[in-house]
Amino acid sequence: MNKKAKKFDYVLAVIFVFLVIITIYPFLNVLAISFNDSTDTIKNVNFIIPRKFTLSNYKYVFKDGGIAMPAVISVTRTIIGTIVGIVCTSMVAYTLSRRDFVLRKPFQLLFVVTMYVGGGMIPEYLLIIRTLKLGNNFMVYILPGLMWVYNMILVRSYIDGLPMALQEAAKLDGANDFQIWYKVVMPLCKPVIATVGLYYAVGQWNSFMDTYLYAKKLPTLQYKLYEIMNQATMKMDVHAGTNVQTAVTPMSVRMAVTIVATVPIVIVYPFLQKYFIGGMTLGSVKD
Repeated sequence: MNKKAKKFDYVLAVIFVFLVIITIYPFLNVLAISFNDSTDTIKNVNFIIPRKFTLSNYKYVFKDGGIAMPAVISVTRTIIGTIVGIVCTSMVAYTLSRRDFVLRKPFQLLFVVTMYVGGGMIPEYLLIIRTLKLGNNFMVYILPGLMWVYNMILVRSYIDGLPMALQEAAKLDGANDFQIWYKVVMPLCKPVIATVGLYYAVGQWNSFMDTYLYAKKLPTLQYKLYEIMNQATMKMDVHAGTNVQTAVTPMSVRMAVTIVATVPIVIVYPFLQKYFIGGMTLGSVKD
């Protein structure tokens, strides 16, 4: 029995090592191509260590300093959008978790319906541009994504798993609903708050379609990188025809753009990982 168990463990180890390799390889490949000479990359793209190291791909992306202001806008919208999203989501989740809220079920139904039925792009465009007049306004990055229903359901489910006695005790001590939410519920919801906070941050950081549709005068980093990638795809670098050593190909630029857009989230994620895992598991099963 022990031998069979050991063999099974070896098989599992091999499987997991294989899964790790196929998971990490694409990222290492993108990273290597971004630092590899473009003309050399054309010959063979299957490698994880740069064969001819160069920074020309990143110099192309960062040339003229055109991404500085878009980067500031992206960081600003990510921070503000995440904080406002967490506050609004947790407030609505706490309200819908209250069993004494008479309209609890109708509101829950209305929120869930929005996950399956949408108005479409044209009504949304008319609402944002004509009614709310948010065209080329920074608030177009904040207000439309003020709360995601899926995140609200996660937080509400987590709150439902908390002991109700804590809220009742706070109420007996004279706390109002706002104080209960801020001083009792929120501190206990750190894991799920970190989870939805990461969702909001990644969504805000990666978004570029709202810039494309509503705020081209306030370009975000993702939109600027999208433009750089398109420019590299439409034509080769201006030096490519005269000096092969400085040529930049669309593939190399795309890989450099991918790394620039990904690194900030990769840096932040390890600090939130334990909360992220806890927030996804705790509260999913009620006692």
